[in-house]
Amino acid sequence: MNFNESVSYLLSLGNEVTAMKLGLENPRKLLKELGNPHEKYLKIQVAGTNGKGSTCAFLDSICRHANIKTGLFTSPHLISITERIKINGAEIEETEFAKYATKVREITESEKLYATFFEQITAIALLAFAENNVELAILETGMGGRLDATTAANAEIVAITPIDLDHQQYLGNALTEIAGEKAAIIRENTKAVIAPQKKEVSQVIKGKCREIGVEPVWATENIKVSKPNPKNYEPLFASFTTKTSHYSAVDFEYFGMRGRHQITNASVAISLAEVLREFNFPISSEQIVIGLENTTFKGRLEFYKGILFDGSHNVAGAKALRAYLEEFVSQPITLIFGAMKDKQIAEIAEILFPIADKLILTQPENSRSATAAELLEFAKGEVVLTENVGKALEIAKKFPENLTCVTGSLYLVGETQKLLDN
Repeated sequence: MNFNESVSYLLSLGNEVTAMKLGLENPRKLLKELGNPHEKYLKIQVAGTNGKGSTCAFLDSICRHANIKTGLFTSPHLISITERIKINGAEIEETEFAKYATKVREITESEKLYATFFEQITAIALLAFAENNVELAILETGMGGRLDATTAANAEIVAITPIDLDHQQYLGNALTEIAGEKAAIIRENTKAVIAPQKKEVSQVIKGKCREIGVEPVWATENIKVSKPNPKNYEPLFASFTTKTSHYSAVDFEYFGMRGRHQITNASVAISLAEVLREFNFPISSEQIVIGLENTTFKGRLEFYKGILFDGSHNVAGAKALRAYLEEFVSQPITLIFGAMKDKQIAEIAEILFPIADKLILTQPENSRSATAAELLEFAKGEVVLTENVGKALEIAKKFPENLTCVTGSLYLVGETQKLLDN
């Protein structure tokens, strides 16, 4: 298969979420038939509700600044599927992607594994990392943890970012149930780094660690946050003190990762970098600070062509976006919003819609999307309904004095950016 054929094939396997099969039997068989490529490098797996992708991006940047050859696997992608697989900071080449996708497909079909989209792309990433001789693979969990395809890689180091409600139809309706699914990535003899959590979540994670004899590393909460001037658009600095080191004045506004919520993700990445020293990766404190300040991650409080993009698709993400807008943005806001039907739309709308001077509801091209008319149920006052992203952008342009913010779904973010590129 060439690149376009490989993408078409993977998409033919069904929607990434609705056609998903949670379980490790298929991924393990597939990796075995591929020659267990995941056994050729050290692995870090990151699970959680919010911040897992950002934490992976922080850690990848830190490690590359420490001259460690990394493989980074994240999801979903915004524009090109190659965004999901990065080697030493660069997206995988399309020809390379096609080569590995072809090999994975051949084994899947010859062994009658019926592997899903996410199972196959996880295998493609793990194979690409082995073929490119990475030293460290950083893997973002797709959903949950216990039965996610990335868990089949048996990571030596794991991390759990803050846990909140999301994907309840798959993971359970209670925080304790969701925490149990995500804590399952902690296995005997793993190193586990844990972000600060709500009390009931902490109890579940502590119980899991006691059960298997793992002493967790809790990401530091000894953090000093400062703004030299409280006015809007002034930089946000944070200093971190761990048991072994101090990291001072990391800038969280003028660099790539904006917002106070990123401070927690950075704290987890710092702890992971310190754990890597135990695996003979010499990472200095200076390299950690430089790595944090030079991290970028698409679609997360990202300014692109004059528009603010943030894929806030659950309540915790919506709260983080609103906090950022209230602290750092003084202009009126045009909010372009679209979401998937299976999300907590009412709660997200209650958080985000009141901050909009102009509210435009739209629908991404995704089988799980809610229509603009369905979203209208959760809006009050003057609202504009659009049937597609292009029309939403046209209307937003009529208010040039406003900051346009596109949010509600990473699929919406990707579709909008692709449209702008074209």
